[in-house]
Amino acid sequence: QSHLTTTLLVSILAAVLGSLQIGYHTGNVNAPAKIIEEFFNHTWRARHNESMPDHSLTLLWSLSVSIKDFGALLGSLGVKYLADSYGRNSILIVNCLSMVGACLMSTSKVCESFEVLILGRLVFGLFCGLVMSLNPLYIQEVSPTNLRGAFATLNQVSFALGILLGMLQVAGLETVLGTEHNWAMMLSLSLIPALAQYLIFPFCPESPRYLLINRGEESKAEAALLRLRGCTDKVLTELEEMKEEAAHTQTGVTIQEFFKKQRYKQPIIIVLIINLGSQLSGFNAIINYSTRMFQAKFDQAKYLTLGVGAVNVTFTLVAFFLMERAGRRRLLLTGFISIAACTLLMTIVDSVQHLVPELRSLQVLLVFCLISAYELGPGPISWFIAAELFDQPGRPIAMAFTSMLNWGGKFVLALVFPPLLQKVCGAYVYLLFMAVALLAFTFTWIRLPETKGRTFDDIAEEFRGAEGIPLNNKTGFNTFT
Repeated sequence: QSHLTTTLLVSILAAVLGSLQIGYHTGNVNAPAKIIEEFFNHTWRARHNESMPDHSLTLLWSLSVSIKDFGALLGSLGVKYLADSYGRNSILIVNCLSMVGACLMSTSKVCESFEVLILGRLVFGLFCGLVMSLNPLYIQEVSPTNLRGAFATLNQVSFALGILLGMLQVAGLETVLGTEHNWAMMLSLSLIPALAQYLIFPFCPESPRYLLINRGEESKAEAALLRLRGCTDKVLTELEEMKEEAAHTQTGVTIQEFFKKQRYKQPIIIVLIINLGSQLSGFNAIINYSTRMFQAKFDQAKYLTLGVGAVNVTFTLVAFFLMERAGRRRLLLTGFISIAACTLLMTIVDSVQHLVPELRSLQVLLVFCLISAYELGPGPISWFIAAELFDQPGRPIAMAFTSMLNWGGKFVLALVFPPLLQKVCGAYVYLLFMAVALLAFTFTWIRLPETKGRTFDDIAEEFRGAEGIPLNNKTGFNTFT
Protein backbone atom coordinates (compact mmCIF):
# COMPACT_ATOMS: atom_id res chain seq x y z
CA GLN A 1 0.00 0.00 0.00
CA SER A 2 1.42 3.36 -1.08
CA HIS A 3 0.49 6.72 0.33
CA LEU A 4 0.03 10.14 -1.18
CA THR A 5 3.07 12.39 -1.55
CA THR A 6 3.18 16.07 -2.44
CA THR A 7 5.03 15.43 -5.69
CA LEU A 8 2.48 12.82 -6.79
CA LEU A 9 -0.46 15.09 -5.95
CA VAL A 10 1.04 18.13 -7.71
CA SER A 11 1.88 16.03 -10.79
CA ILE A 12 -1.67 14.74 -11.10
CA LEU A 13 -3.29 18.13 -10.47
CA ALA A 14 -0.98 19.74 -13.04
CA ALA A 15 -1.92 17.10 -15.61
CA VAL A 16 -5.68 17.49 -15.13
CA LEU A 17 -5.51 21.22 -15.85
CA GLY A 18 -5.81 20.10 -19.47
CA SER A 19 -9.13 18.35 -18.93
CA LEU A 20 -10.34 21.43 -16.99
CA GLN A 21 -9.88 23.46 -20.19
CA ILE A 22 -11.76 20.87 -22.23
CA GLY A 23 -14.67 20.82 -19.80
CA TYR A 24 -14.81 24.62 -19.83
CA HIS A 25 -15.23 24.78 -23.60
CA THR A 26 -17.78 21.98 -23.46
CA GLY A 27 -19.96 23.88 -20.99
CA ASN A 28 -19.62 27.46 -22.17
CA VAL A 29 -21.26 27.03 -25.60
CA ASN A 30 -24.48 25.58 -24.21
CA ALA A 31 -26.35 28.40 -22.51
CA PRO A 32 -25.28 31.32 -24.81
CA ALA A 33 -26.37 29.44 -27.94
CA LYS A 34 -28.90 32.11 -28.92
CA ILE A 35 -26.35 34.92 -28.53
CA ILE A 36 -23.72 33.17 -30.67
CA GLU A 37 -26.35 32.20 -33.25
CA GLU A 38 -27.29 35.88 -33.50
CA PHE A 39 -23.60 36.63 -34.13
CA PHE A 40 -23.70 34.10 -36.97
CA ASN A 41 -26.84 35.73 -38.36
CA HIS A 42 -25.44 39.26 -38.00
CA THR A 43 -22.25 38.25 -39.83
CA TRP A 44 -24.28 36.65 -42.62
CA ARG A 45 -26.49 39.75 -43.01
CA ALA A 46 -23.42 42.00 -43.20
CA ARG A 47 -22.09 39.90 -46.07
CA HIS A 48 -25.25 39.07 -48.01
CA ASN A 49 -27.82 41.69 -46.92
CA GLU A 50 -30.24 38.97 -45.82
CA SER A 51 -30.82 36.78 -42.78
CA MET A 52 -29.51 33.26 -42.73
CA PRO A 53 -32.23 30.63 -43.33
CA ASP A 54 -33.31 28.85 -40.14
CA HIS A 55 -32.26 25.41 -41.33
CA SER A 56 -28.82 26.75 -42.31
CA LEU A 57 -28.45 28.42 -38.92
CA THR A 58 -29.35 25.17 -37.14
CA LEU A 59 -26.86 23.24 -39.26
CA LEU A 60 -24.12 25.82 -38.68
CA TRP A 61 -24.69 25.75 -34.93
CA SER A 62 -24.59 21.94 -34.88
CA LEU A 63 -21.32 22.10 -36.82
CA SER A 64 -19.90 24.65 -34.38
CA VAL A 65 -20.72 22.41 -31.42
CA SER A 66 -19.57 19.16 -33.02
CA ILE A 67 -16.43 20.39 -34.82
CA LYS A 68 -14.50 20.26 -31.54
CA ASP A 69 -15.24 16.55 -31.28
CA PHE A 70 -14.24 15.99 -34.90
CA GLY A 71 -10.94 17.77 -34.23
CA ALA A 72 -10.46 15.56 -31.19
CA LEU A 73 -11.03 12.51 -33.37
CA LEU A 74 -8.21 13.70 -35.66
CA GLY A 75 -5.99 14.57 -32.70
CA SER A 76 -6.30 11.04 -31.36
CA LEU A 77 -4.22 9.82 -34.29
CA GLY A 78 -1.14 11.51 -32.84
CA VAL A 79 -1.27 9.97 -29.35
CA LYS A 80 1.02 7.00 -30.02
CA TYR A 81 3.70 9.09 -31.76
CA LEU A 82 3.82 11.73 -29.03
CA ALA A 83 3.63 9.26 -26.13
CA ASP A 84 6.40 7.02 -27.51
CA SER A 85 8.65 9.80 -28.84
CA TYR A 86 8.40 12.48 -26.17
CA GLY A 87 7.08 10.62 -23.15
CA ARG A 88 4.12 11.48 -21.04
CA ASN A 89 5.38 15.04 -20.66
CA SER A 90 4.21 15.58 -24.24
CA ILE A 91 1.13 16.91 -22.41
CA LEU A 92 3.02 20.22 -22.43
CA ILE A 93 3.65 20.07 -26.18
CA VAL A 94 -0.04 19.78 -27.02
CA ASN A 95 -0.99 22.53 -24.56
CA CYS A 96 -0.04 25.09 -27.22
CA LEU A 97 -2.98 23.87 -29.33
CA SER A 98 -5.32 24.86 -26.52
CA MET A 99 -3.88 28.34 -26.40
CA VAL A 100 -4.07 28.82 -30.18
CA GLY A 101 -7.66 27.55 -30.25
CA ALA A 102 -8.75 29.82 -27.39
CA CYS A 103 -7.16 32.85 -29.08
CA LEU A 104 -8.94 32.11 -32.36
CA MET A 105 -12.32 31.67 -30.66
CA SER A 106 -12.00 34.85 -28.64
CA THR A 107 -10.98 36.98 -31.65
CA SER A 108 -13.78 35.73 -33.91
CA LYS A 109 -16.07 38.60 -32.89
CA VAL A 110 -13.43 41.24 -33.63
CA CYS A 111 -12.77 39.59 -36.99
CA GLU A 112 -16.54 39.41 -37.61
CA SER A 113 -16.09 35.86 -38.84
CA PHE A 114 -17.91 32.79 -37.58
CA GLU A 115 -15.38 30.76 -39.62
CA VAL A 116 -12.66 31.86 -37.17
CA LEU A 117 -14.79 30.64 -34.27
CA ILE A 118 -15.31 27.26 -35.95
CA LEU A 119 -11.59 27.01 -36.80
CA GLY A 120 -10.72 27.81 -33.19
CA ARG A 121 -12.96 25.02 -31.94
CA LEU A 122 -11.39 22.65 -34.48
CA VAL A 123 -7.85 23.48 -33.29
CA PHE A 124 -8.97 23.17 -29.68
CA GLY A 125 -10.48 19.81 -30.62
CA LEU A 126 -7.05 18.56 -31.71
CA PHE A 127 -5.85 19.39 -28.20
CA CYS A 128 -8.82 17.52 -26.70
CA GLY A 129 -8.12 14.33 -28.59
CA LEU A 130 -4.48 14.30 -27.52
CA VAL A 131 -4.69 15.37 -23.91
CA MET A 132 -7.64 13.18 -22.91
CA SER A 133 -5.48 10.17 -23.80
CA LEU A 134 -2.13 11.48 -22.56
CA ASN A 135 -3.58 12.49 -19.18
CA PRO A 136 -4.91 9.05 -18.09
CA LEU A 137 -1.75 7.47 -19.50
CA TYR A 138 0.47 9.66 -17.34
CA ILE A 139 -1.73 9.54 -14.25
CA GLN A 140 -2.02 5.75 -14.23
CA GLU A 141 1.69 5.22 -14.76
CA VAL A 142 2.78 7.54 -11.93
CA SER A 143 0.12 6.37 -9.47
CA PRO A 144 0.55 3.46 -7.01
CA THR A 145 -1.62 0.41 -7.70
CA ASN A 146 -3.96 0.96 -4.75
CA LEU A 147 -4.73 4.57 -5.82
CA ARG A 148 -4.53 4.18 -9.60
CA GLY A 149 -8.26 4.12 -10.40
CA ALA A 150 -9.17 6.92 -8.01
CA PHE A 151 -6.49 9.24 -9.36
CA ALA A 152 -7.45 8.45 -12.96
CA THR A 153 -10.99 9.52 -12.03
CA LEU A 154 -9.62 12.97 -11.15
CA ASN A 155 -9.26 13.58 -14.88
CA GLN A 156 -13.05 13.26 -15.19
CA VAL A 157 -13.58 15.32 -12.02
CA SER A 158 -11.55 18.13 -13.58
CA PHE A 159 -13.46 17.79 -16.85
CA ALA A 160 -16.81 17.99 -15.01
CA LEU A 161 -15.60 20.97 -12.98
CA GLY A 162 -14.62 22.71 -16.21
CA ILE A 163 -18.13 22.12 -17.61
CA LEU A 164 -19.63 23.68 -14.48
CA LEU A 165 -17.29 26.68 -14.67
CA GLY A 166 -18.22 27.17 -18.31
CA MET A 167 -21.90 27.10 -17.45
CA LEU A 168 -21.37 29.49 -14.53
CA GLN A 169 -19.87 32.11 -16.81
CA VAL A 170 -23.11 32.47 -18.73
CA ALA A 171 -25.80 31.23 -16.34
CA GLY A 172 -24.59 32.88 -13.15
CA LEU A 173 -22.80 35.93 -14.56
CA GLU A 174 -25.07 37.10 -17.36
CA THR A 175 -24.35 40.75 -16.62
CA VAL A 176 -20.58 40.16 -16.81
CA LEU A 177 -19.60 37.61 -19.48
CA GLY A 178 -22.65 35.82 -20.79
CA THR A 179 -23.78 38.82 -22.77
CA GLU A 180 -23.83 39.90 -26.40
CA HIS A 181 -20.80 42.14 -25.84
CA ASN A 182 -18.60 39.89 -23.67
CA TRP A 183 -19.16 36.33 -24.88
CA ALA A 184 -15.93 36.42 -26.93
CA MET A 185 -13.94 37.32 -23.81
CA MET A 186 -15.54 34.37 -22.04
CA LEU A 187 -14.01 32.02 -24.64
CA SER A 188 -10.48 33.18 -23.77
CA LEU A 189 -10.57 32.29 -20.07
CA SER A 190 -9.20 28.79 -20.68
CA LEU A 191 -5.84 30.50 -21.22
CA ILE A 192 -5.51 30.79 -17.42
CA PRO A 193 -5.24 27.05 -16.65
CA ALA A 194 -3.18 26.60 -19.86
CA LEU A 195 -0.59 29.08 -18.60
CA ALA A 196 -0.69 27.54 -15.12
CA GLN A 197 0.13 24.14 -16.63
CA TYR A 198 3.18 25.59 -18.36
CA LEU A 199 4.37 26.95 -15.01
CA ILE A 200 3.85 23.77 -12.95
CA PHE A 201 4.17 20.68 -15.14
CA PRO A 202 7.86 21.11 -16.14
CA PHE A 203 8.79 20.44 -12.50
CA CYS A 204 6.86 17.14 -12.37
CA PRO A 205 8.67 13.81 -12.90
CA GLU A 206 8.38 11.75 -16.08
CA SER A 207 6.54 8.41 -15.94
CA PRO A 208 8.92 5.84 -14.37
CA ARG A 209 7.36 3.11 -16.53
CA TYR A 210 8.11 5.04 -19.69
CA LEU A 211 11.71 5.65 -18.58
CA LEU A 212 12.37 2.02 -17.64
CA ILE A 213 10.32 -0.04 -20.13
CA ASN A 214 10.36 2.26 -23.17
CA ARG A 215 13.74 3.95 -22.76
CA GLY A 216 15.67 1.44 -20.64
CA GLU A 217 16.88 4.23 -18.32
CA GLU A 218 16.72 2.47 -14.95
CA SER A 219 18.55 5.14 -12.94
CA LYS A 220 16.22 7.89 -14.18
CA ALA A 221 13.19 5.69 -13.54
CA GLU A 222 14.37 5.04 -9.98
CA ALA A 223 14.94 8.76 -9.37
CA ALA A 224 11.48 9.65 -10.71
CA LEU A 225 9.88 6.91 -8.63
CA LEU A 226 11.68 8.09 -5.50
CA ARG A 227 10.28 11.60 -6.02
CA LEU A 228 6.78 10.18 -6.47
CA ARG A 229 6.80 7.67 -3.60
CA GLY A 230 9.21 9.21 -1.10
CA CYS A 231 10.19 5.79 0.33
CA THR A 232 13.16 3.70 -0.84
CA ASP A 233 11.60 0.33 0.07
CA LYS A 234 8.50 0.99 -2.02
CA VAL A 235 10.65 2.22 -4.90
CA LEU A 236 12.70 -0.99 -5.01
CA THR A 237 9.58 -3.16 -4.87
CA GLU A 238 7.86 -1.24 -7.64
CA LEU A 239 11.00 -1.27 -9.80
CA GLU A 240 11.10 -5.05 -9.56
CA GLU A 241 7.45 -5.22 -10.65
CA MET A 242 8.25 -3.01 -13.66
CA LYS A 243 11.27 -5.14 -14.59
CA GLU A 244 9.09 -8.25 -14.44
CA GLU A 245 6.55 -6.56 -16.70
CA ALA A 246 9.31 -5.51 -19.10
CA ALA A 247 10.49 -9.13 -19.30
CA HIS A 248 7.03 -10.17 -20.55
CA THR A 249 6.72 -7.49 -23.21
CA GLN A 250 8.44 -6.56 -26.44
CA THR A 251 9.99 -3.16 -27.01
CA GLY A 252 7.33 -1.79 -29.33
CA VAL A 253 4.10 -2.62 -31.12
CA THR A 254 3.00 -1.27 -34.50
CA ILE A 255 -0.63 -0.40 -35.16
CA GLN A 256 -0.94 -3.41 -37.46
CA GLU A 257 0.49 -5.73 -34.79
CA PHE A 258 -1.79 -4.19 -32.19
CA PHE A 259 -4.92 -5.30 -34.01
CA LYS A 260 -3.51 -8.70 -34.97
CA LYS A 261 -2.05 -9.92 -31.68
CA GLN A 262 -4.19 -12.59 -30.02
CA ARG A 263 -3.66 -11.24 -26.50
CA TYR A 264 -5.04 -7.83 -27.53
CA LYS A 265 -8.23 -9.03 -29.21
CA GLN A 266 -10.35 -9.39 -26.07
CA PRO A 267 -9.20 -6.06 -24.53
CA ILE A 268 -9.87 -4.28 -27.86
CA ILE A 269 -13.46 -5.56 -27.96
CA ILE A 270 -13.99 -4.65 -24.29
CA VAL A 271 -12.69 -1.10 -24.85
CA LEU A 272 -14.82 -0.77 -28.02
CA ILE A 273 -18.09 -1.71 -26.32
CA ILE A 274 -17.51 0.23 -23.09
CA ASN A 275 -16.49 3.44 -24.86
CA LEU A 276 -19.23 3.42 -27.48
CA GLY A 277 -21.73 2.43 -24.80
CA SER A 278 -20.60 5.36 -22.70
CA GLN A 279 -20.63 7.97 -25.48
CA LEU A 280 -23.81 6.86 -27.30
CA SER A 281 -25.99 6.44 -24.22
CA GLY A 282 -27.25 10.04 -24.25
CA PHE A 283 -25.07 11.93 -21.78
CA ASN A 284 -23.32 14.12 -24.34
CA ALA A 285 -26.57 15.07 -26.05
CA ILE A 286 -27.89 16.36 -22.73
CA ILE A 287 -24.68 18.23 -21.87
CA ASN A 288 -24.57 19.95 -25.28
CA TYR A 289 -28.28 20.70 -25.65
CA SER A 290 -29.72 20.76 -22.13
CA THR A 291 -30.56 24.46 -22.24
CA ARG A 292 -32.63 24.01 -25.40
CA MET A 293 -34.34 20.95 -23.93
CA PHE A 294 -35.36 22.94 -20.86
CA GLN A 295 -36.25 26.18 -22.69
CA ALA A 296 -39.43 24.72 -24.12
CA LYS A 297 -40.72 23.97 -20.64
CA PHE A 298 -39.13 26.42 -18.17
CA ASP A 299 -38.51 30.16 -18.10
CA GLN A 300 -35.21 29.85 -16.22
CA ALA A 301 -33.67 27.11 -18.35
CA LYS A 302 -30.13 28.38 -17.83
CA TYR A 303 -30.33 27.73 -14.11
CA LEU A 304 -31.51 24.17 -14.68
CA THR A 305 -28.51 23.76 -16.98
CA LEU A 306 -26.36 24.99 -14.13
CA GLY A 307 -27.93 22.24 -12.02
CA VAL A 308 -26.84 19.75 -14.67
CA GLY A 309 -23.26 20.92 -14.22
CA ALA A 310 -23.47 20.73 -10.42
CA VAL A 311 -24.83 17.17 -10.47
CA ASN A 312 -22.12 16.26 -12.96
CA VAL A 313 -19.35 17.42 -10.61
CA THR A 314 -20.96 15.87 -7.53
CA PHE A 315 -21.14 12.37 -8.96
CA THR A 316 -17.64 12.42 -10.43
CA LEU A 317 -16.51 13.06 -6.85
CA VAL A 318 -18.69 10.15 -5.67
CA ALA A 319 -17.00 7.96 -8.30
CA PHE A 320 -13.59 9.15 -7.06
CA PHE A 321 -14.30 7.91 -3.54
CA LEU A 322 -15.94 4.65 -4.67
CA MET A 323 -13.46 3.66 -7.41
CA GLU A 324 -11.06 1.74 -5.16
CA ARG A 325 -13.84 0.36 -2.95
CA ALA A 326 -16.52 -0.83 -5.34
CA GLY A 327 -14.22 -1.50 -8.30
CA ARG A 328 -14.49 -0.66 -11.99
CA ARG A 329 -16.74 -3.56 -12.95
CA ARG A 330 -19.46 -2.91 -10.38
CA LEU A 331 -19.57 0.83 -11.05
CA LEU A 332 -19.84 0.26 -14.81
CA LEU A 333 -22.69 -2.21 -14.40
CA THR A 334 -24.55 0.10 -12.02
CA GLY A 335 -24.08 3.06 -14.35
CA PHE A 336 -25.20 1.36 -17.55
CA ILE A 337 -28.34 -0.24 -16.11
CA SER A 338 -29.30 3.05 -14.43
CA ILE A 339 -28.85 4.94 -17.72
CA ALA A 340 -31.09 2.40 -19.48
CA ALA A 341 -33.80 2.87 -16.84
CA CYS A 342 -33.58 6.69 -17.03
CA THR A 343 -33.81 6.81 -20.83
CA LEU A 344 -36.82 4.49 -20.83
CA LEU A 345 -38.60 6.69 -18.30
CA MET A 346 -37.63 9.85 -20.24
CA THR A 347 -39.30 8.39 -23.34
CA ILE A 348 -42.49 7.65 -21.43
CA VAL A 349 -42.60 11.05 -19.71
CA ASP A 350 -41.85 13.00 -22.89
CA SER A 351 -44.53 11.08 -24.80
CA VAL A 352 -47.35 11.82 -22.35
CA GLN A 353 -46.22 15.24 -21.17
CA HIS A 354 -48.70 17.06 -23.40
CA LEU A 355 -51.47 15.26 -21.51
CA VAL A 356 -49.98 15.82 -18.05
CA PRO A 357 -47.90 19.08 -18.09
CA GLU A 358 -46.95 18.58 -14.43
CA LEU A 359 -44.60 15.78 -15.53
CA ARG A 360 -42.07 18.30 -16.83
CA SER A 361 -40.49 18.47 -13.38
CA LEU A 362 -40.09 14.69 -13.42
CA GLN A 363 -38.25 14.96 -16.73
CA VAL A 364 -35.72 17.34 -15.17
CA LEU A 365 -35.21 14.86 -12.33
CA LEU A 366 -34.62 12.06 -14.86
CA VAL A 367 -32.02 14.18 -16.66
CA PHE A 368 -30.20 14.67 -13.36
CA CYS A 369 -30.42 10.93 -12.62
CA LEU A 370 -29.03 10.01 -16.04
CA ILE A 371 -26.07 12.34 -15.54
CA SER A 372 -25.48 10.86 -12.07
CA ALA A 373 -25.48 7.31 -13.48
CA TYR A 374 -23.07 8.26 -16.26
CA GLU A 375 -20.55 9.91 -13.96
CA LEU A 376 -20.78 7.11 -11.39
CA GLY A 377 -19.06 4.66 -13.74
CA PRO A 378 -19.18 4.87 -17.57
CA GLY A 379 -17.96 8.47 -17.74
CA PRO A 380 -14.66 8.26 -15.84
CA ILE A 381 -13.90 4.55 -16.37
CA SER A 382 -14.31 4.59 -20.16
CA TRP A 383 -11.37 7.02 -20.40
CA PHE A 384 -8.86 4.99 -18.40
CA ILE A 385 -9.88 1.31 -18.57
CA ALA A 386 -7.75 0.74 -21.70
CA ALA A 387 -4.63 1.81 -19.79
CA GLU A 388 -5.29 -0.99 -17.31
CA LEU A 389 -6.14 -3.75 -19.79
CA PHE A 390 -3.08 -3.38 -22.04
CA ASP A 391 0.63 -3.88 -21.42
CA GLN A 392 3.22 -1.10 -21.82
CA PRO A 393 3.87 -1.45 -25.60
CA GLY A 394 0.17 -1.55 -26.46
CA ARG A 395 -0.96 1.10 -23.99
CA PRO A 396 -0.38 4.25 -26.12
CA ILE A 397 -2.21 2.75 -29.12
CA ALA A 398 -5.00 1.56 -26.83
CA MET A 399 -5.40 5.07 -25.41
CA ALA A 400 -5.43 6.54 -28.93
CA PHE A 401 -8.12 3.99 -29.82
CA THR A 402 -10.05 4.99 -26.70
CA SER A 403 -9.83 8.66 -27.61
CA MET A 404 -11.02 8.01 -31.17
CA LEU A 405 -14.02 6.05 -29.90
CA ASN A 406 -14.93 8.64 -27.28
CA TRP A 407 -14.58 11.70 -29.48
CA GLY A 408 -16.04 9.95 -32.51
CA GLY A 409 -19.10 9.04 -30.45
CA LYS A 410 -19.38 12.61 -29.15
CA PHE A 411 -19.08 14.03 -32.67
CA VAL A 412 -21.76 11.77 -34.12
CA LEU A 413 -24.14 12.42 -31.23
CA ALA A 414 -23.64 16.20 -31.27
CA LEU A 415 -24.29 16.27 -35.01
CA VAL A 416 -27.32 13.97 -35.26
CA PHE A 417 -29.15 14.48 -31.95
CA PRO A 418 -30.97 17.76 -32.84
CA PRO A 419 -32.46 16.46 -36.13
CA LEU A 420 -33.28 13.09 -34.55
CA LEU A 421 -35.10 14.79 -31.68
CA GLN A 422 -36.87 17.46 -33.74
CA LYS A 423 -37.54 15.82 -37.11
CA VAL A 424 -37.18 12.01 -36.99
CA CYS A 425 -37.74 10.19 -33.71
CA GLY A 426 -39.01 12.78 -31.28
CA ALA A 427 -39.09 11.41 -27.74
CA TYR A 428 -38.32 7.92 -29.02
CA VAL A 429 -34.70 8.93 -29.63
CA TYR A 430 -34.13 8.05 -25.96
CA LEU A 431 -34.98 4.41 -26.74
CA LEU A 432 -31.88 4.30 -28.94
CA PHE A 433 -29.84 5.42 -25.95
CA MET A 434 -31.50 2.74 -23.81
CA ALA A 435 -30.60 0.01 -26.32
CA VAL A 436 -26.95 1.10 -26.35
CA ALA A 437 -26.78 1.17 -22.54
CA LEU A 438 -28.30 -2.32 -22.27
CA LEU A 439 -25.83 -3.70 -24.81
CA ALA A 440 -22.91 -2.19 -22.87
CA PHE A 441 -24.30 -3.55 -19.58
CA THR A 442 -24.63 -7.09 -20.98
CA PHE A 443 -21.15 -7.13 -22.49
CA THR A 444 -19.56 -5.69 -19.34
CA TRP A 445 -21.28 -8.36 -17.24
CA ILE A 446 -19.99 -11.17 -19.45
CA ARG A 447 -16.53 -9.99 -20.46
CA LEU A 448 -14.91 -7.41 -18.20
CA PRO A 449 -12.53 -8.64 -15.48
CA GLU A 450 -12.10 -6.58 -12.32
CA THR A 451 -8.87 -4.53 -12.39
CA LYS A 452 -9.07 -2.93 -8.95
CA GLY A 453 -5.94 -3.40 -6.84
CA ARG A 454 -4.06 -5.42 -9.47
CA THR A 455 -0.72 -4.60 -11.09
CA PHE A 456 -0.52 -3.92 -14.83
CA ASP A 457 1.44 -7.15 -15.34
CA ASP A 458 -1.13 -9.17 -13.39
CA ILE A 459 -3.99 -7.83 -15.55
CA ALA A 460 -2.06 -8.36 -18.80
CA GLU A 461 -1.33 -11.95 -17.74
CA GLU A 462 -5.04 -12.75 -18.19
CA PHE A 463 -4.74 -12.10 -21.91
CA ARG A 464 -1.36 -13.72 -22.61
CA GLY A 465 -2.59 -17.30 -22.95
CA ALA A 466 -2.90 -19.01 -26.29
CA GLU A 467 -6.64 -18.31 -26.40
CA GLY A 468 -6.48 -15.08 -24.37
CA ILE A 469 -9.79 -15.90 -22.62
CA PRO A 470 -9.52 -16.79 -18.92
CA LEU A 471 -12.47 -18.36 -17.15
CA ASN A 472 -12.42 -16.41 -13.91
CA ASN A 473 -10.67 -13.41 -12.48
CA LYS A 474 -9.25 -13.14 -8.99
CA THR A 475 -12.26 -11.49 -7.39
CA GLY A 476 -14.47 -14.49 -8.04
CA PHE A 477 -16.60 -13.01 -10.81
CA ASN A 478 -17.19 -15.31 -13.76
CA THR A 479 -16.40 -12.64 -16.31
CA PHE A 480 -15.61 -14.65 -19.42
CA THR A 481 -17.53 -17.32 -21.28
